[in-house]
Amino acid sequence: MRRIVGLDTARGVAILGMLTAHVGPDDGWRTAPPGGWSQLADGRPSALFVLLAGVGLALLSGGDDPVRGTRLVQARLRILVRAALLVVLGALLVRLGTPVVVILAVYGGLFAAGTLVLRWPRRALLAVAAVFALLGPVVRLLLAGVAVTDAEPLDPVAVLLNDYYPAVVWMAYVLVGVAVGRSDLRAGRTHLLLAGSGAALVLLGHGGAWAVRPLGLPPALVTAEPHSSTTFEVVGNTGTALLVVAACLAVGVRWPRALAPVTATGALALTAYCGHLVVLAALGTDLVYAPTPSTWAAFCVVTVAACWAWHALVGRGPLEALLHTVSTRAADTAPDPLPPRTLRAPSADPVVGDAPEPADATDDGVGEGREHRPATP
Repeated sequence: MRRIVGLDTARGVAILGMLTAHVGPDDGWRTAPPGGWSQLADGRPSALFVLLAGVGLALLSGGDDPVRGTRLVQARLRILVRAALLVVLGALLVRLGTPVVVILAVYGGLFAAGTLVLRWPRRALLAVAAVFALLGPVVRLLLAGVAVTDAEPLDPVAVLLNDYYPAVVWMAYVLVGVAVGRSDLRAGRTHLLLAGSGAALVLLGHGGAWAVRPLGLPPALVTAEPHSSTTFEVVGNTGTALLVVAACLAVGVRWPRALAPVTATGALALTAYCGHLVVLAALGTDLVYAPTPSTWAAFCVVTVAACWAWHALVGRGPLEALLHTVSTRAADTAPDPLPPRTLRAPSADPVVGDAPEPADATDDGVGEGREHRPATP
């Protein structure tokens, strides 16, 4: 399948946003915008990253024409293998000891859960996403007393209820992403619909959080602060993500080379994410606790330049190639070709089971994609 340039561009924006959240300068003292410009990169890029994971699940399973039968089995196997590899990578990155909450373990868990919804229609995906956005924060609040350690990426409870990327809430982003991926992503009408929906959700999420404050509801449920994982934050983050995706898709269709460096960074998103954490572990935690504009600029420029050069000279990134190769080989479920079938001559006293099958006996839909061969005498 030909890559969609705008999606890689959006992934590049997400990666640069997460770099900014980790090593970017803090200007929280500003009042315009409230919380400073740095707050724009806090929580929103990771939500965009997860929403794009849902889009990727949709594309791996047929895009706007979902696969079925054997191809659906292959798609699910590819996704599950990728999910397992992401969890392993996440566990290794946590062991580096950087002061960054690694998203990959939760990312892999969300990937695996996404295999259950690959045949769902868009309305069902959006409806269940709304359920996660509404009830997920309440579940977290009710289970607030459960001990959760973000540093234990292989703990299922931590994956579901951790402080930064709780799967019980963040599954909403994946479901919205799958619904987006079931659309014609190259159509201008889709871009307008995504942009309009995104703008409405931003107003509903952040405007709604401001409007309900006087009602005296629990602050843990009505804030839209980054990583609060409330309904209002999820709605606002989803709107922001849709706006970014719409803009990147529109630019990618009209001027595919305009943002080539950012697009290359998105094509190597996993390598760029893991690579910058390795660099942080090597250079020390001061880069996170005492960031400077020069350090942030250096991280962004080097990341973009390295990804752009690699993409131009080699193509697929090293970690992307690992996931692609392993998952594709694991999902190679095509059956071996059968030898020609010979029919016995009818006897005077036939034995049960010797009679030939009717011509359409094996065409029951279960083995769709199988090669059917006519019987030869």
